[in-house]
Amino acid sequence: MVSHPMDNVLWKIGLLCDGDPMSQFGLTGVDRMTRGEVVELVARASGFEPDPRVRTGPVRVAAERILSSCLEAGRRLASACERGESIILATGHPTGPIMLYVELGQLLSRRGVTVLKPRDGFSWNESDRDRRQIRYLHGVAVLTDRAAGLHTHSATPMEMMLEEFRPDLVFADHGFAGAAIERGIDTISIADVNDPALLVARSQGRAKTVIVMDDNVQPEAYWPCFQAMAALIPGS
Repeated sequence: MVSHPMDNVLWKIGLLCDGDPMSQFGLTGVDRMTRGEVVELVARASGFEPDPRVRTGPVRVAAERILSSCLEAGRRLASACERGESIILATGHPTGPIMLYVELGQLLSRRGVTVLKPRDGFSWNESDRDRRQIRYLHGVAVLTDRAAGLHTHSATPMEMMLEEFRPDLVFADHGFAGAAIERGIDTISIADVNDPALLVARSQGRAKTVIVMDDNVQPEAYWPCFQAMAALIPGS
C-alpha cells in the first residue's frame, strides 16, 4: 500500500516532536522522542527502509505488516466476544475506514459485544461560528458540524464520550483513539505513517494493537482488513 509522500511524513513528524497539539491526538508525552527516533519507529511499523538522503517519493506500507496487525486485532475482538465486553467504535475519517468500523460493529453485536453510543447527538460550540456534534452511523461515532461528517484530529469528542461511559475496548483512529489510550483504556487503533502519535504511545507501552496503513482510501478498500479480523471471530 502506498501512503503519503516522504516530505509530508517528515513534516508531520516534525510537528509532533515540536509539540503541536493537533498532532498529539490528546496524548501527553508523545513529543519526547527525536525526529530520527520517530522516523525509525514509523519505518519499523510500516516496513520501509529509512534513508536520510531521501526526502521525496511515496512511503510504502508492507501488506504483510497490515495483515499481521489485522490478525492481532481480530484476536482481541474475538476475546471481546467471548467475554461479552463493551466497545466504542469511532473515526476521525468519515470518508475512509468508516465502513470497516460499521461492519465490525454489526458483527460484534451479533457475537455478544455491546456497542456503546455515548453522547449521541451531543452538541457544543467550538467558536462563535463552529458548532460541533457527535453522531453515530450504525454505531460508529463521528464528529459533525450538524450537517456533515468532519475530518478531525481532536480528542475532545472522545473525552466527552468517556465522561458518560468507560468501555472495555475502543477501536478508533486519530484523537478518538488518543483520548482512550490517554485514559488507559484498551484500544485498537488505525494510524497512518504521517500521524505517528499512536505509534509513539505504543512504543511507550501505553497501547497494544496499532494498524499502520493509509487511513483515508476508498471505504471498500478496507474489506480485506475486515475479512482478516472477522476470520478470527467465532461463528463468523
